[in-house]
This record gives sequence, structure tokens and C-alpha cells, in this order.
Amino acid sequence: MQKYLIKNIAVVNEDKIMHLDVLIHGERIEKIDTQIDVNGNVTEINGEGKHLFPGVIDDQVHFREPGLTHKATIETESLAAVSGGVTTFMEMPNTIPNALTLPLLEDKYEIARNTAHANYSFFMGVSNSNAEEALKVNELKNSICGLKIFMGSSTGNMLVDNVNTLEKIFSESELLIATHCEDETLIQKKYQEIKTLRSELEPSDHPLIRDEDACYASSLRAIKMAQKYNTRLHILHISTEKELNLFGNMMPLKEKRITSEVCVHHLHFTSDDYARLGYRIKCNPAIKAPFNKEALWKALLDDRLDIIATDHAPHLLSEKQPPYENAHAGLPLVQHALPLMLQYSKEGKISLEKIARKMSHAVADCFQILERGYIREGYFADLVIADLNKVSFVSTDSLKYKCGWSPFEGTTFSSTIEKTFVSGCLKWDNGKLVSDQKGKRIEFDRM
Repeated sequence: MQKYLIKNIAVVNEDKIMHLDVLIHGERIEKIDTQIDVNGNVTEINGEGKHLFPGVIDDQVHFREPGLTHKATIETESLAAVSGGVTTFMEMPNTIPNALTLPLLEDKYEIARNTAHANYSFFMGVSNSNAEEALKVNELKNSICGLKIFMGSSTGNMLVDNVNTLEKIFSESELLIATHCEDETLIQKKYQEIKTLRSELEPSDHPLIRDEDACYASSLRAIKMAQKYNTRLHILHISTEKELNLFGNMMPLKEKRITSEVCVHHLHFTSDDYARLGYRIKCNPAIKAPFNKEALWKALLDDRLDIIATDHAPHLLSEKQPPYENAHAGLPLVQHALPLMLQYSKEGKISLEKIARKMSHAVADCFQILERGYIREGYFADLVIADLNKVSFVSTDSLKYKCGWSPFEGTTFSSTIEKTFVSGCLKWDNGKLVSDQKGKRIEFDRM
């Protein structure tokens, strides 16, 4: 088994930064100490002046396979992930066909087993007509991340608006339920109102159509249902100040039955950016007015928002063109989420310790992931070495996304992701993929 000894590195872990040595043996972290000496065959890495983070766990990505592979594949997007310090991803069911049966879900696991550069899990999808099938995952609770309910329109037959279906899933699921919360009736009403005023819509109309009220109404509905049945609910990509009133911060994360997530694009962009980026930043839920961004940051730092994710959702640039109705919603983000947060840390917006907590520890705790998300002896060695004093420039040539573009093109980040370890395997090293060893299907520790 390969051994790596990382010497004298600043370890960012469990709300502390300490200069330590870390020994990796095979898939796991064997030892962490102030001084480690190893005899025999070991690859030593000088960590002086650099930082070691637990690998980022992204709980919401769309890697488009199967059925939409002209946009992305599990192989291409997982490469983008590890190049940006993401060692584990959880992928959504709105591929084609939608992952609405156990065999279709297992087909995705098989693709990942053969092609994923990062560790992986896949959500089981829920539709108005597959409740019985979806609930079969109760028997697989330690091998599947959760159920996904689109309480707003999505690809294929995945809008769940049947009350009986929702009641059955919320009352009987033993797994975490992740929801996309936007009220479709309110969205369609706003669309018709604005369409009456002007026949040709603009990118800046998107947050007016998919507004704060649509998000709040749907999130409130999901929370009330979860409270009714004591369901384990996780609301994805919170984007509005109004929704934040639904969440508290007084309870430790492991004790919460209702948790929430914020995505990097809602922390970074505002409606002011439509003038510059147009449909490139069209996404659902929409990027909204600046006051929402400021409120999201406040809630992230005071722990009303539990997790930072990406909702990585690539489309070809040709699919992001007007008219409004034809411009696809979603943007590629997984390669630059950690560099973006490290940039905000350098600017004093968030601490390095908080980044590790919100992008790694909290995701592991929220989903009850087995032996990942922390830098601990005996845990899987999912690790990222970052040089916070070496800038990196985002150019078209640097992108690993199959879609070939990024809203961050032309940006200079203040840090560089130097090395990424996935289950003990050095996958990414100084700008290159250095191993074709595949990631592992993650497991969960659920009673």
C-alpha cells in the first residue's frame, strides 16, 4: 500500500489550525502528530507554508449522465471536482431517464464505479407516481444518500405536487429528504404577469419571476410537512432573506431534523450581475437582489445555514442563449467553489475553520457519512493541500468542465489547489491528474 507523509502543514480541522504531520497509509489516515518519522518506503510531502483541508463534500451536483452527456459526464465533472478540492459528490436524479427506480439508480452507481475520479453517492428521485418504489431505499439506508423531491419544475416527470404522494414520502421515509423548494403556481403567475408587460423577457426578469415569495411558500410547506411527521428534511440552495426566518441556529447540527444549504453562486453573484453575465447565471432558484446575498452570508456565519454546496449544473453555451424561455437554467461551479471560499477568507469574510466546517464536517454530519469529512486517524484520507499564497487564474484552458465555460473566466483567485487525495490516492498534483484510480461509493452510519 502507498504511504504518504505530509510534513509540517497547517491542518484546518474541527475549528482549529495546527501545524502537524499526517501519515496516509493505503486508503486511510494512519497517524496525526506533531512529529512523525517513518522508516521504509514512504513518499514525503513538504507542507511548510501550506494548508491541509478535509476534502470538500458537495451534496448537490448535476453531472448529467445518463442521457445528457453532451453537457457533461460523471468522468469529466468528477475530474473538475478533484481539481478544485472536491473529493466526494452527491448527484441528483434528473438525468434521462430520471432515476425513479432502483435499477435505474444502480445504473448510475455502475457508471460511477467505472469512471468517477471522486467518491460518490446518488439521490433516489421522487415523482407523483413512484412513492412505493422510492420508499424501497429505506432498506438501503446505509448505501444511498437520500431522496430528492423537486417541489418545483425540473427535467422530465419530477415535479411533485400531489399531496398524497408528499404525505406518503414524508411520513414513511427513513432517509433524509432533500428538496428543491419553489412554488410552481406562483412562478407561473408571475411569468404571465411579466409576459403581459413585455413580450421579450430579459435575464434580469428571472428573479422577478422566480421571486422570494415562490421560494418562501414552498420552503414553508416542506417544513410544515416535515414537522408534522418528524421527517429528516434538508432544504437545498436557500436563496432569499425571507426564507431565513424559517431556520434557527441554537441546536447542534447533529440534533437538527431540518437543515439547510446555501450555494456558492448565491453567496457571490447578485441580480446586478445579469447585466454583465446575462443567461450565464440563470439558475433555479434565481440569483436575486443584493440584500439577499448579505442576509445569506449572515445566516451562514451564525449557523442558520448549515452547508455550502454548488448545485453544479452545466449546459453548453449554445443552450444559454435567448429567448428567455429557451435559455437553460444552471451553471458550472464545482471546480471553483473552494477557491472562491478561500478568496472570501483572505478578504476576511469567513474563516478557514468555518470553510472546513461548512464544506466538509457539516456535510458529513448532516448525511451521517461514514468516516469521511474530517481529518482524523482511521478516517478515509480525503484531503486537499492548498497554497494560500499562490494565485490561480481561471482561463478557458484551465477549465475541466465538458461544457467548456465558467462564470469565473478571467478571475484570479488568491489560492491554488495543489494536491487532492481521494480515499488515500493522490489524484490531483500541481495542475495534473496523476492517477486513474476511481473513487469509492460512500457509506452512511444510520441506525
